[in-house]
Amino acid sequence: GAKIPKRANGRKRVRQRRETYSSYIYKVLKRIHPDLEISKRGMSVVNSFVNDAYERIAIEAHKLATAHKVATLSSWEIHNAVRLLLSGELSQHALSEGTKAV
Repeated sequence: GAKIPKRANGRKRVRQRRETYSSYIYKVLKRIHPDLEISKRGMSVVNSFVNDAYERIAIEAHKLATAHKVATLSSWEIHNAVRLLLSGELSQHALSEGTKAV
């Protein structure tokens, strides 16, 4: 494979792994619009959007769990966090897709 460049101190630089949703976003895009492509920058924007949504849902679910004095996040907290964060029809679609996935 490709050689990893050495630092001034002689040690090899360890490449950090970046966790992204890119492969999943691409699969969904191809399922919905098989002839459409997405640029690297476009993928970065969508990935940031997914990360932001994930973080908001996790924070809201944590608040619900804290309010109900439970230590574990269950599907109930996630379900209600999504209902609180997303508006009407979008919330219904998200919940039905989430239920299908589980």
